[in-house]
Amino acid sequence: MAEGVKDRRKVHLICDNLATHKTETIRRCLVRHPRFHLHFTPTGSSWLKLVERWFAEITMKLIRRGVHRSVKHLKTDIENWPRQWNENPRPYVWTKTADEILESLVAHRQRISDSRH
Repeated sequence: MAEGVKDRRKVHLICDNLATHKTETIRRCLVRHPRFHLHFTPTGSSWLKLVERWFAEITMKLIRRGVHRSVKHLKTDIENWPRQWNENPRPYVWTKTADEILESLVAHRQRISDSRH
């Protein structure tokens, strides 16, 4: 687990509330590796979607399109990505209103509630 973290520092991992992050296998792994700590974002955290979108940009525009002949080269490219990204910043434009988002959340919660019965 996390081979790149060489020393014995605590490692804090930020995860969404996806059920796969909370399985018995994960729990056992965390018991074996107590320096790793999971923190879960609140369900429905719309700001997390922006973080996921940013990582998708890195994946699609840098990692998949790039030629990385070594891990060191890939690491350097990833570390340089934020500076390059910020050279041509573009604001994120929300396409839904707050009311539309809340309606969607209510509908989603209803579907979840209905599926449990």
